Amino acid sequence: MAGRAEVAKDARELVELATTEEGVGELLRRGLDWLTRVVPFDLATLFLLKGGRLEAVAARGPLANTRVRQHVLELADFPSLKHALESRRARAFTEEDHAHGDGDPFDGVLDLPAGHSCMVVPLCAGERAYGVLTLDRAECVAYPPPVVDLVEVYGQMLATAIQSAEQRANFERLHRQDHEHAKLLESQLGGDSEGILETSLSQAMRDLAMRARQVAETDTPVLILGETGTGKERLARAIHRWSARADQPFVTINCAAIPAGLLESELFGHVKGAFTGATRDRAGRFQMANGGTLLLDEVGELPVELQAKLLRALQEKAFEPVGSDKTVRADVRILAATHVELQQAIANKRFREDLYYRLSVFPLRLPPLRERREDLPQLCAFLLEEQARRTGRRGMRVTPDGLERLAAYDWPGNLRELANALERATILTKRPELGRESFDLPTRGSAPAPAEVAAPAAGAGEPAPKTGSVATLAAVQREHILRVLGLTRGRVYGPGGAAALLGLKPSTLQSRMKKLGIARLEQFVVDEV
Repeated sequence: MAGRAEVAKDARELVELATTEEGVGELLRRGLDWLTRVVPFDLATLFLLKGGRLEAVAARGPLANTRVRQHVLELADFPSLKHALESRRARAFTEEDHAHGDGDPFDGVLDLPAGHSCMVVPLCAGERAYGVLTLDRAECVAYPPPVVDLVEVYGQMLATAIQSAEQRANFERLHRQDHEHAKLLESQLGGDSEGILETSLSQAMRDLAMRARQVAETDTPVLILGETGTGKERLARAIHRWSARADQPFVTINCAAIPAGLLESELFGHVKGAFTGATRDRAGRFQMANGGTLLLDEVGELPVELQAKLLRALQEKAFEPVGSDKTVRADVRILAATHVELQQAIANKRFREDLYYRLSVFPLRLPPLRERREDLPQLCAFLLEEQARRTGRRGMRVTPDGLERLAAYDWPGNLRELANALERATILTKRPELGRESFDLPTRGSAPAPAEVAAPAAGAGEPAPKTGSVATLAAVQREHILRVLGLTRGRVYGPGGAAALLGLKPSTLQSRMKKLGIARLEQFVVDEV
């Protein structure tokens, strides 16, 4: 028979088993196997309490059979079992106890000899009574008190392991619910970013989507570059949803939005007492993203003193929470995004070169909105639908002249600025149609507004070159563009627009207009000729 040292070893193994995915059933079966080292028996049966009934869930020993494993006891019919649960004390029974008490629990199921002995061990932990363990012997040898005490301790350990397994199962259920809820919120926040990327009219965007899909299938780090507001987080979410980690967490941290003193704790977590206000252990974003994807947004703003610790976490997939000397491991796929020119930051000693090469294994650069104006109709529809899910105002659309007004602006804030302009327009416009008058865009960064643009009249706008003088090439180009804009009444895009008449890409024409100083609205006057 096993001593207390072996019982202690069993206890550790039971606790470890309770933290695995084996489940309560396997835990009970393994528990009965270990019981053979603790006490002799011909039948060991585990009953779990369900309502007012004790239902057999596992049995071991020579007398174990199908009828035993399907046996059910009404607790009200066995006061001795009820008393064991209430007192939380194990008790050895003899045939005489059964004859003068509530009978043998296995009457009609087993043909046990007269005078056999048995033991009932309550399985209780915390405030819960989980069931009982019964041990039966065919011999008429009563279990001695030391053995009863030892098995009582074993029963407490088994009940504690059952409690841990049940709590783990509840935690996993809640985790799945939270995960499904998080996926729903992510879908609402991120929208159909994948569809927008892959159905773009811009060849550059379609090429970008194809490359993003290819790298999504790997765990390779991706560095997403682009101006502010170009949709770097949307692209990161799309990469996550295209990856094998799609069912795992997608966690973001904005390295520019969190004070430097708190950023290390946000990334790697902290232990209780690590600093003033650390009243409990707290997991960081790396631990939250374990098994999934972590987006380091605005990574170019990461303080230099934290870059070495981040580099180690990326290389070794290990780190220490603030205030702890215990190494924590996390399996995380890293995406990083920034609008900062990291090469310049490296030259200025603001960014580690080794960290840059660790992050930029597969760089993706998002083009600004001014280089993909052909996507404006689709982007407007997408953003309006996204806003409708949040505001409830559905059915809004941008009219053709509204789109022309939007296309005439350079969008320095890119998609974020477009989303703000659309939301502002839906608030101010009572009709579902958003026309030219719905958009009050700033003059700075604007190309000519179509209805307000024409060639300059004599004596207004750009003065003609003096007779006998030789005009510069820039002056000739400027005058020609102005005249074409006059013919198209300021329309730059589409068939019959100035860009088409000049044989230029709209983005090229916009760039040239800026260079020649004809991008401001007030530089144009209406030509009625």
